[in-house]
Amino acid sequence: MAKTVRFTKMQGAGNDYIYVDTLLNDVADPAAAAVAWSSPHTGIGADGLVLIGCSRVPEADFTMRIFNADGSEALMCGNASRCVGKYLYEKGITDSTTIRLLTLSGVKTLRLHLRHDNTVESVTVDMGAPVLADAGLLSAPGGSMVNGSVAAGGREFCGTFVSMGNPHFVVFADSVDGLDLARWGALLERSALFPQRCNIEFAQVLADGLIRARVWERGSGVTMACGTGACATAVAASLTGRAPRASRIVMDGGELGVDWAGDDGHVYLTGPAEFVFEGEVQVAG
Repeated sequence: MAKTVRFTKMQGAGNDYIYVDTLLNDVADPAAAAVAWSSPHTGIGADGLVLIGCSRVPEADFTMRIFNADGSEALMCGNASRCVGKYLYEKGITDSTTIRLLTLSGVKTLRLHLRHDNTVESVTVDMGAPVLADAGLLSAPGGSMVNGSVAAGGREFCGTFVSMGNPHFVVFADSVDGLDLARWGALLERSALFPQRCNIEFAQVLADGLIRARVWERGSGVTMACGTGACATAVAASLTGRAPRASRIVMDGGELGVDWAGDDGHVYLTGPAEFVFEGEVQVAG
């Protein structure tokens, strides 16, 4: 017997996910649901599925689980975190403008910025401190790489490794808009240097100080934006002397603000979150 699951589609800088409140709806197989529902032609169409729940630990208020379009489970997503904050507040599930969100990469603190009509205009996420060395994510000396070389498809790419709860390899180039992102992103993602695969960013520092970035997300492919990718790009730009610790990152879907704070070493991501539409989907009971 079929049952109905209510969903909300939201986007943050063009990074769109299907959001389900698990207090009201049961998704028995979220990996399979993510694959089916993310399809743009036969499903709802999205970069993946996000499940929102209540936390059972005192350190957090709510939980977030993220499933990519290929069914793999992601550790963290900055854009999805902002959308969850807006969802929880504007749906009346919480009246707090500070939310502690439990993810697979730890508890993230969200700070909501409200308009005069009490709707959420933007959200700042404390993404924690970047991890610059992790032998489990990068098979290189010391598990770190700054301006290092990775071979793919007969080419060498100079880039910097940064983990923001998930691994990123950031490559700076003279121009990114004409780049074959799908080809090079797919090849780099599965390089032997990345034992758990990797998210890939191609970035360009513009004359006005903005950083143009395009992203290939492991498990999803080319996406309009990536919050952790924007953070990794800003950190990599600062590490390599290309930009100060605070940057504006321009992705295909919009602009995000990133501040790698000097006092606590945490990275703070600020950007919009928007509702797209709501609906129902039938699933097997």
